[in-house]
Amino acid sequence: MEPKSRRVTGADDIGLHLLDWGGEGVPLLLLHGFGNESHIWDDFAPAVAPHYHTLAMDHRGHGDSDWDPKARYAHEHMVADVEAVTAALGIDRLVVIGHSLGGRIATLFADRNPERMAGLVLVDIGPDLDLRGVTRIRLEVESKQRPVFGSVEEYSRVLSLAYPAGRPDAVMRMAVHGLRLRDDGRYVLKMDPLLRGGGPSEEPELAEERERAMSETLWKALARISCPTLVVRGAASDVLSPDIADKMVDETLARGRLAIVPQAGHSVMTDNPDGFREAVTDFILSDE
Repeated sequence: MEPKSRRVTGADDIGLHLLDWGGEGVPLLLLHGFGNESHIWDDFAPAVAPHYHTLAMDHRGHGDSDWDPKARYAHEHMVADVEAVTAALGIDRLVVIGHSLGGRIATLFADRNPERMAGLVLVDIGPDLDLRGVTRIRLEVESKQRPVFGSVEEYSRVLSLAYPAGRPDAVMRMAVHGLRLRDDGRYVLKMDPLLRGGGPSEEPELAEERERAMSETLWKALARISCPTLVVRGAASDVLSPDIADKMVDETLARGRLAIVPQAGHSVMTDNPDGFREAVTDFILSDE
């Protein structure tokens, strides 16, 4: 099942790219993580497209969506994009599945639009982050400072170091869709350099304060979310700790469930696609 590409105008008049698998059911919107793009869901989307109108969006600055000339990449702008896109598509009620950054955007969107939420799935993300994963992701972003490659295979080898548990076909797909061919025959990353650290660096103290404020905001948001919510954790995750996942489900979410996917780290859908598909479809198909 091949999706169709669509263009929709998001907030701030930013052009956003969507993949649309079609379907006549309740809309289901997939939101990828930082540095990824909508094809990260290619193994999963066909399993739910017969039941939901399945869409995946490239965040601004990622994939085939436009770069923001004013570098407005804060969470609030990405939440506004989701609101603008769903409004443009006439979507009143939906299920949202978000991984990592996309999960934080999904949490904030659900808090701001409770009457629109039919369900929520948060994939390996929570209000508090494991410092091991934060360090790894920072090093991964720094590795992308060399944005030009001689071939897709060359970039795939770089990605395989960042996604050591990822299936080779999934890693190659990330490489194919993460690059743009230049006129000189070389490949350049699609991701906006300002998201890859190409702009002025933030002072560590300011970054820590910003993350503390976001953590507080997200805990409060989770406590207000009333729709059925699944928290998916990769068993070997270095981003979502077991304690935080348990706190989200047992103490914070009104209708929370936890699924732990074996043989998977933070990038659950590329590390164990079958396990991820089983965990999520068991939740969203049982609640149709």
